[in-house]
Amino acid sequence: MAAVAAISGSGLYTPLHSISNEELVASFNAWVDLYNEEHASEIANGEREAKTYSSTDFIEKASGIKSRYVVDKEGILDPRRMVPSIPERTNAEPSVMCEMACLAAEQAMSNAGIQASQLDAVIVAASNMQRAYPAMAIEVQAALGATGFAFDMNVACSSATFGIQQASDAIRSGSASKVLVVNPEICTGHLNFRDRDSHFIFGDVATAVVVENADDSSADALWEIVDSRLQTLFSNNIRNNFGFLNRADEQGIGNLDKLFVQEGRKVFKEVCPAVAAQITAQLQQLGIAPDELKRIWLHQANQNMNDLIARKIFGREPTPAEAPTILDEYANTSSAGSVIAFHKHNLDLHCDDLAVLCSFGAGYSIGSVVLRRR
Repeated sequence: MAAVAAISGSGLYTPLHSISNEELVASFNAWVDLYNEEHASEIANGEREAKTYSSTDFIEKASGIKSRYVVDKEGILDPRRMVPSIPERTNAEPSVMCEMACLAAEQAMSNAGIQASQLDAVIVAASNMQRAYPAMAIEVQAALGATGFAFDMNVACSSATFGIQQASDAIRSGSASKVLVVNPEICTGHLNFRDRDSHFIFGDVATAVVVENADDSSADALWEIVDSRLQTLFSNNIRNNFGFLNRADEQGIGNLDKLFVQEGRKVFKEVCPAVAAQITAQLQQLGIAPDELKRIWLHQANQNMNDLIARKIFGREPTPAEAPTILDEYANTSSAGSVIAFHKHNLDLHCDDLAVLCSFGAGYSIGSVVLRRR
């Protein structure tokens, strides 16, 4: 009989610095003034378009975001820089992503009641890795003092749910008994803070979950992984072309496509129905009625998207408790968003309560995990 995989603990590392919409808009608008002044003659001659101001009203209406946590505030808000300042570290020091990952991991392991020495595997699942190799997961494994095996995986904003399925499969197959899935996200590193349509989207954070054999767990609370569904659909509407081959064509160095770019309206139109359809079909196949769900922890990218998806799933307007949001405080943290929502909003649920953890993003990629409280 196959082992029952369950989430036994979760962890969250929140950076010390926070940027409000007001602060971000002030920085952006200061840059707009600098840009328009520098290119005044070209703008007057019609050779270049003037940049326009951003506003807090625009940001909150478009996204529901009010603030975000960041690993560096000063560099982002400097209108002459607008890039986080993250000094290089020596190879003898833990990398920034490793350090963040370990802080979230230690909390998740503490909640699960396990030690790093008990882990069989570490998966670092995130939208961007600090380097190509060695794998971030192997560095995290070593820093924690774990053994077994470790690997990185990237499915953009769906990395966490895809990682949870990989961990669950390892538990069920018997190749591991306890797996750590970590999601360190320094999203501000690939955000173009000079793009009015997206300068407000991302924040930084790290999350972690322990997935283990439920029968071997000593955790006070377990979330059995009832079912998981993964789907990918190719699209260019969310893209980042940065990669190790960039230096092979000098003409592309520094181009804006080497940062986050998206066609927001197309993403909204295409992703929302696909996510709702996947979860609805999954629940139907499991014989679960929507009203049996006590909670859905959705990917925290855009409040308007989440509201529409939740309405489609429940067939009605859900309560704030049924579809909690952390987007207003954390902004979009890529793969970590739905795990933050889970971490902060699961303790009030009871034995046998059903819930869904779901992510969606570039790819397109969609991951939905049905959980039962044990």
